[in-house]
Amino acid sequence: MKTTAIFPGSFDPFTIGHDDIARRALLIADRLVIAVGVNDKKKYESDTEQRVEAIARIYADNPRVEVVAYEGLTIDLARHLHANFIVKGVRSVKDFEYEREQADINSLLANVETIFLPAKPHLASISSSLVRELNHLGRDTTPFLPKPTNNDNL
Repeated sequence: MKTTAIFPGSFDPFTIGHDDIARRALLIADRLVIAVGVNDKKKYESDTEQRVEAIARIYADNPRVEVVAYEGLTIDLARHLHANFIVKGVRSVKDFEYEREQADINSLLANVETIFLPAKPHLASISSSLVRELNHLGRDTTPFLPKPTNNDNL
């Protein structure tokens, strides 16, 4: 049986920490759908299409990765895609508590399991908001952003 995992987030921008979680998720899933959430209550630096295209370029050579935009509940997307589980990265205890509550609700509403992958220590301080702030201050953010790779067939 082929497994599908969904990795949801706003990814504004998609960082090397997100990339690490995605690549590690591919170790346990046959297919990974990186799901770029659209939330009208949030103000984004980049529009949805730009975020989807930027992430898709990173994984262009990997047929096991798909990047989609979605609105609404992640569990609805999971049902639509017949996903086996949701993958979430956690950087801290604060992240874990927030994500655990979401996982509990997702399990209650849709019987969808969530797998938590802890951030590697050297990536735990990297967040999209930090990268956006550095960018606004005119700093080079390229060390925090993944680059497209060739022949990436994880």
